[in-house]
Amino acid sequence: MPTIRMLLVGVPGSEFRLAAELARGSGADVTMADTADQALELLRAEGADLVMIDVETDVPGFMARLRAERFPVPVLACGIEAPAERAVAAIRAGARDYVPLPPQRDLIAAAIASVVERKPTSSIGDHPAVARAMALASAVAPTGAPVLVTGEKGSGKETMARAIHEASGRGDPLLVAECAGVAAEVLESDLFGHEAGAFPAAAARRIGRLEQAGTGSIILREVGALAPTTQARLLAAMIEGRFTRVGGTEPVPFRARLIATTSMDLEGAVEGGSFRADLLVRLGLVRVAVPSLRERGDDVIQLAKHLAERLAHNDGVLVRPFSAAALALLASYPWPGNIRELEDCVHRAVLLAAGPEIDAGDFVLSDGSRLIDLEQSEQSRFQIESLVGRTVEEVERELILHTLERCQGNRTSASNILGISVRTMRNKLRTFIEAGIAVSPAI
Repeated sequence: MPTIRMLLVGVPGSEFRLAAELARGSGADVTMADTADQALELLRAEGADLVMIDVETDVPGFMARLRAERFPVPVLACGIEAPAERAVAAIRAGARDYVPLPPQRDLIAAAIASVVERKPTSSIGDHPAVARAMALASAVAPTGAPVLVTGEKGSGKETMARAIHEASGRGDPLLVAECAGVAAEVLESDLFGHEAGAFPAAAARRIGRLEQAGTGSIILREVGALAPTTQARLLAAMIEGRFTRVGGTEPVPFRARLIATTSMDLEGAVEGGSFRADLLVRLGLVRVAVPSLRERGDDVIQLAKHLAERLAHNDGVLVRPFSAAALALLASYPWPGNIRELEDCVHRAVLLAAGPEIDAGDFVLSDGSRLIDLEQSEQSRFQIESLVGRTVEEVERELILHTLERCQGNRTSASNILGISVRTMRNKLRTFIEAGIAVSPAI
């Protein structure tokens, strides 16, 4: 399993050593730096996927230097019984979160999970669409051809990209670059690196991810978000097998395997002029389409059971089976957030369930709404929409017949539910029978 690179910045005491051990246990390759200056030197030469820095250092100053030198790396602040004002100052300076030391294993694991999705869940299931995607991925993995992985957000594109790297026979590193939500000039330095003096804050040479990847692989997340200038540089690197750092003239060989992911309609982006057609041709030589969860039928049940068992073990709670009602609800909900949404929802249910089974009422979405309430609301909306375009006579007839069926033919019970007299009910049913419509026999 490819690891992520984590940089710990601070005085190397016992708490930091414990944090490093826990991070390594959660799948991170950890490097430690005593000072912010050392950390910046390491970032320029080797990069990192996550930085964890002691609030006793100058975190605001460190964050300012990261921004000035165009490092988009996420930062966590940490500390040993740190004053609240230091933690708040770190967050205000741009740190993603604050982690108290000594650290807890689940906090370190959550921090790593927030950076990279490493759970191989997208391949679980028997749906033919998944089998086709995995077969194509396995077939092209040993080649050096670029691969474009497409699919909706949360469907498992990065997991598929990582599977391609693992099956390729290439060694690590496997690097990931986020293209969406990053300023163009920051992303350009992140990918291609820069020379000292390339821009006012470029204090030293920086090695970009394309160079750091060596003969490994690099995943470009949401490649459709690349700026036009970056698209041009990337296309040239793919054609020529080399590139130059920003502000430099020395050619740098480009030997890494390129895997791009997108949830965007890139053909539409080409037509709209925001994406280069020639770059799409290069990137899309091989396309692996990851199906959405709602397209995968009963796979959602297999995935949910797998996730529930794994998450229960991780959290040290009882492994509970799903009730029949829970399974029916999981299968009927459309899961617009795909596997990511399913995992979050199942995780909450694993933690919230109090009975011997996980029941339908235990599923809660991120906004606090219960899945069962949403499903019932959606069913009601569908039922109302299904009445549009029908006559009152047709709707009345269906309501009477359906109620009578639910009452197993008991005219009196059905009349009471509908709020009509038994005589009116009999007259209605006589009309139906005369029209040749089947009516439940009386009991």
